Amino acid sequence: MSRPLPLLQATALACERDWRMLFENLELQIVPGDMLQISGPNGSGKTSLLRLLCGLMQPSAGEILLNGRSLIEQRAELARQLLWIGHAAGIKELLTPTENLTWLCALHRPADGTAIAQALEAVGLRGFEALPCHTLSAGQHRRVALARLYLDSPALWILDEPFTALDKQGVAQLEAHLAEHCEQGGMVVLTTHHTLTRMPTGYRDIDLGQWAV
Repeated sequence: MSRPLPLLQATALACERDWRMLFENLELQIVPGDMLQISGPNGSGKTSLLRLLCGLMQPSAGEILLNGRSLIEQRAELARQLLWIGHAAGIKELLTPTENLTWLCALHRPADGTAIAQALEAVGLRGFEALPCHTLSAGQHRRVALARLYLDSPALWILDEPFTALDKQGVAQLEAHLAEHCEQGGMVVLTTHHTLTRMPTGYRDIDLGQWAV
């Protein structure tokens, strides 16, 4: 069976930061069902690659295509098809978990109060919905951010170190949720220092150390 057409594709991609070439001539494709783990030593450009795929940075060379067309021409379309959660939780400390999710969802896909409450319960934050986030632990901050994965969301998730600060139960739950998303036709691109124990059929790994200059 042939692979479906890629949603996102990088051709001859290069990234230079602070006058140092991190990688070049990188090729990748992301199709429905894929889980793509970006690995490599510190400083190899893992986060930079994610930011390139999200349109937050421009490549030094090469091109990124969305549905076969240049990403530069489709920023708004990418925003509709992508959920990005960076290494930092991106949570506003003075807002509650409910208020944070309401604000974050309003940027692209508004969610009602019932859906937000269910998402927070799914990540173990029932009873914490109305507390200011500055009173929560680092792990709970991460759970607030990850609750977006339990709301109506795009098919492509790009996640930078999503397991940071999670306890053993949270790690296992997130692994299962990511795998299920891919098994249902979604796509995940992630970086992590955590060794995955549950990987969907479409799992692949790209070691940026092999593309270093």
